[in-house]
Amino acid sequence: MNLSENTVLITGGGTGIGYALAEKFLDANSEVIICGRRKSKLQEARVRHPKLHIRQCDVADEPQRKELMKWSNAHFPDLNILVNNAGIQRQVDFTSSQVAKSPSSKNDEVTINLTSQIRLCGLFATRLMKHETSAIVNVSSGLAFVPIAQMPIYCATKAAIHSFTRSLRHQLRNTHVRVFEAAPPTTDTELDATFAGEQEQAYRGISAEEVAEAIVDGMRADREEIIIGEAQGLYRASLRDPESIFKKLNEEG
Repeated sequence: MNLSENTVLITGGGTGIGYALAEKFLDANSEVIICGRRKSKLQEARVRHPKLHIRQCDVADEPQRKELMKWSNAHFPDLNILVNNAGIQRQVDFTSSQVAKSPSSKNDEVTINLTSQIRLCGLFATRLMKHETSAIVNVSSGLAFVPIAQMPIYCATKAAIHSFTRSLRHQLRNTHVRVFEAAPPTTDTELDATFAGEQEQAYRGISAEEVAEAIVDGMRADREEIIIGEAQGLYRASLRDPESIFKKLNEEG
């Protein structure tokens, strides 16, 4: 896929992998819109890259998702690439009575990581089908293939995104819309920082820039499943010996 001269919308684009991807698409002479919940982060990104377009939006909120679609349709009718990158990661202990309390939408991994991606695909798919070249990029995780038990909901949402993206790709196979899944390993971003810190791990993963480079390289090569770095090992091990790799990842036995 040619990544130059596109119009790209990236959710969760103010920091981390989303921001690094925005830089890559700008380098490819594409028009880039980033959205996110924190206006300050979006503004900081635009200070560094004045060509960026920004839109504050909480993708967990259905009315805001619909407004994002209407706004982008009015201001960027040539939008032809949607990158579903927004996500959160929490440790959840099902042995605790606290788990029975429903989280707010801002802390609900199912809503942010899974529902928002599915609903945004539903909002934008038919619009993207009208372009001769278009794409959807859903960001999952290496943990879609082997879960870390301390983050059960996060891992489940990423496994669901992997499954959903395969089905979406099949449904859109006779259209112009290319459907990519990007599965990063542990990445040095705000998302992984809390878990790494709580585990007192020195390793924070590869850089967001490395992940973004791998994603754009995969898109250019038309690789539908872009499994990056150590996530490849998790994927292969999950097929070969899922129980052993689960135990190893969760330090059991």
